[in-house]
Amino acid sequence: KGVIFMNWQQKIMHLIGQPIGISFMNGQGTSGVLCDAYDGELYVMEYLYQSQFALKHYEYQTIRDINPFPHCQQRLY
Repeated sequence: KGVIFMNWQQKIMHLIGQPIGISFMNGQGTSGVLCDAYDGELYVMEYLYQSQFALKHYEYQTIRDINPFPHCQQRLY
């Protein structure tokens, strides 16, 4: 069984520790800090509520793309 290398996988090592957005094959999405990637899964720290966070993991085959958060624009006031 071969592993299909997707273009977004080339971004992973550059984005460890950074906030990212993830789009899934099913059309949904999520965001959080990319903590790690191994054994065919991304590990992402996501905010839940109040002061609670959760480390979640997503299998590569469920992911369509990942993107870094853009930089904030300068304040307009």
